[in-house]
Amino acid sequence: MRNRSPRPTADGSPPTTGMSRRSLFGAGALTAAGLSLTGCSSPLAAGLLGSQLDPETVVYWNLFGGGDGVRMQDMQSGYRDLYGPESLQATTLAWGNPYYSKLTLATVGNQPPDVAVAHLTRAKPLWAGGLLDPITEDDLAGVGLSSADFNQQAWATQVTDGQNIAIPLDTHPFTLFYNKEVCEQAGLLDSDGLLVDLTGKDAFESALEEISAVTGGLALSVANVSETSTPWRFFWTLYNQLESATPFLSEDGAVLSVDEASFVEVMTVVQEWVEKGWLNSNLDYATSQTTMFTGQAGFYLQGEWEIATAQSIEGLDFGMAEIPQLFDKPAVQADSHTFILPRKDRSPEQRTLAMQFIKEMLEQSLIWAEGGHIPSYMPTFESAEYQALEPQRHYAGAADHAVYDDPAWYGGSGSTFEDTVGAQLGLVQQGALTPERAFAAIRSQLEIYTSTPSPL
Repeated sequence: MRNRSPRPTADGSPPTTGMSRRSLFGAGALTAAGLSLTGCSSPLAAGLLGSQLDPETVVYWNLFGGGDGVRMQDMQSGYRDLYGPESLQATTLAWGNPYYSKLTLATVGNQPPDVAVAHLTRAKPLWAGGLLDPITEDDLAGVGLSSADFNQQAWATQVTDGQNIAIPLDTHPFTLFYNKEVCEQAGLLDSDGLLVDLTGKDAFESALEEISAVTGGLALSVANVSETSTPWRFFWTLYNQLESATPFLSEDGAVLSVDEASFVEVMTVVQEWVEKGWLNSNLDYATSQTTMFTGQAGFYLQGEWEIATAQSIEGLDFGMAEIPQLFDKPAVQADSHTFILPRKDRSPEQRTLAMQFIKEMLEQSLIWAEGGHIPSYMPTFESAEYQALEPQRHYAGAADHAVYDDPAWYGGSGSTFEDTVGAQLGLVQQGALTPERAFAAIRSQLEIYTSTPSPL
């Protein structure tokens, strides 16, 4: 096993106290959260209740299931191969709010993991609640990293209050999938079998018209039934391509600052595409995929993580591309999985251990990229192996103009904000609401959150 050299504790770490009011709440709330903590041999119990662990063991929490979960397990195995089978205690918890609730409770209870995963958009409220340790330049340098090693859009977005709060593993953008058979018949593929340039609203709408002529109906499928995140990603992508776009939320979620005219402009376009028969009015997540996979539509918009699903369909010839710039500037909704250091008392050795674990995960991020995510670690991104990945390399540039959700205690991926706003956007696509009525409903429904201080 490798030897780890200790370093001084990083300056600027927030002070920790004994049993504060926050900690007392956290300790009492663990049972209320419904966590099963029986037996000190449980990894979750060890992380929450502080059972004795080898000081050389990293306690790590993540929220990855499905294909992402399998790849993360492979990366964890790579770490154990280097440092020994007892070097890592990894726990996977349920995606979304359940994960963040448990991470919050463990931290306020003063028993968090050493390292955890967080969406960048969810790391921001954790930081605002005093639940994260900052990551200094010395922390990075101590394991051979620097800010220059990362995609600068993701890196700049994680910087909050002048401090590094997270280390990006990836960027995962909203992406255009296309059925090559349909697009070839529509005359939309170049000599290499790739989608032609569709920059500009006129060019994109012409493509939708050509595809519709091939399919006899839909050109583009976007999930909007029993699904709220996809309508939000769809809107946030197009909205941020407008020069007139303003933040949807400001002052950490206390102010609704979205530009109403731009909101209406985007959702009017969406409504027009439905009326012309180019875009579906009612499709759930699974059916929106099937529609493109089976050639009933040529285009499908979803997160790049669905690459694994597309690759599993026998006989499907598909491609992927960045969502074209339809309006004034390139932009695409995205988030990043990041590594965070939950707030806790750390010795210099423990801090080095946590950072070394993160570094080893970054070194294995080609495994992660095979599942569709764009690596934020530039040595991986620039490697010949990544640049040869198909179709990943054709949408990799989206990371440079990724637009993240605005910081808010109730916001981020899989959040109350996305559920609230996405539901109204989906109703516009279904034809049940006008853009103006949807905007009014969003304003009304978000008022309780904008007027409520963060509970963290």
